[in-house]
Order: sequence, then structure tokens, then C-alpha cells
Amino acid sequence: MIDKQVLELRKLWLNKRQLLFQVLNLAMIVFSALMIWKGLMFMTKSESPVVVVLSGSMEPAFQRGDILFLNNAREKVGVGDVVVFKIKDRDIPIVHRILKVHTKPDGETVELLTKGDNNKVDDRGLYAPGQLWLQREDILGKAVGTLRYVGMVTIALNDYPVLKYVLVGMMGLFVLTSKEG
Repeated sequence: MIDKQVLELRKLWLNKRQLLFQVLNLAMIVFSALMIWKGLMFMTKSESPVVVVLSGSMEPAFQRGDILFLNNAREKVGVGDVVVFKIKDRDIPIVHRILKVHTKPDGETVELLTKGDNNKVDDRGLYAPGQLWLQREDILGKAVGTLRYVGMVTIALNDYPVLKYVLVGMMGLFVLTSKEG
């Protein structure tokens, strides 16, 4: 099977027109995925409309490896909502449930306190130093749907980076060496 792919790749290298066609085909696949992602970002008003649960802090509601679909289009969030938030100076967003909502006297400013379902204490220890509440701007979105365990693939690819490069390389090779009808 690998010998066949190598032979097809050599033939492709000799036929520059076919090579250009296959490279453009690969670029179209990549840019289509990017457009879908940007479209989801626009529709959900979230910089990350799909996230993977990375820890067991939300068990039993969500397991490690679940994929969550987020929506940030609605401004209002309340106690009991599962939200994904980002802490300043941290790269990885956190999936937890809103424990308390504190509305300031002006009626506009809302502060939130979160907690993982499987954690014994609230998240104040996770927030940035000196931060006691989350602001609405810290919320990336509210969970509106889930796919169980499908995100384990993402976790495996992050745990074993070599696997990620092998998989991407194989996909690129198959796209480049595939033949149209």
C-alpha cells in the first residue's frame, strides 16, 4: 500500500499540471474547513464554538473527551448554566457550571462565580490573582450541545504530538495521490 502511494507520488511529481491540481484540491479542503470554522464563530459569537472537555471536573454531566458546542449569542447567563471561560494569561479554556450570579447596583454589570460539578470548592483558586468573580467578557460561550467521547481523538493527538504529524502527513499524501474519476 505504501509502495503504491510512493509510486503515485513519483508519477505526480513528473506531471506538473496534475500536481498543481492536487495541491489546489488540498488547499480547497483546508480553506473550506477554515471557512466553516469562521462561519461558526460568526453565528455563535464565540471565538471557540467547539471545545473538548479535558478533565473530569464536570463529571458526571460531562466526561473527559466530550465535545461541547457553544453559543455566545445570548447575553444572559444564569445559575446552573454550563459555560466555558478563559482566564487572563492562560491558554486553555475551562468548562464549569455557574454557581452564583452577582448583579451590581447599576443593573448592567454582572459578575459570575463558577465551580466544576466534581470539585469540592468554587473556582476562585483558578481565577487570575486577585480576581474573585468572572466578568461576562471572560465567558467564551454557553454549552448548548454535546457529542460524547468524540474528543478523545483530540486528546490523543495532543498527548502524542508525533501522532498528529503522522496523521496530517498521511491525509495530505492521500489527497495528493488520489485520482479524480
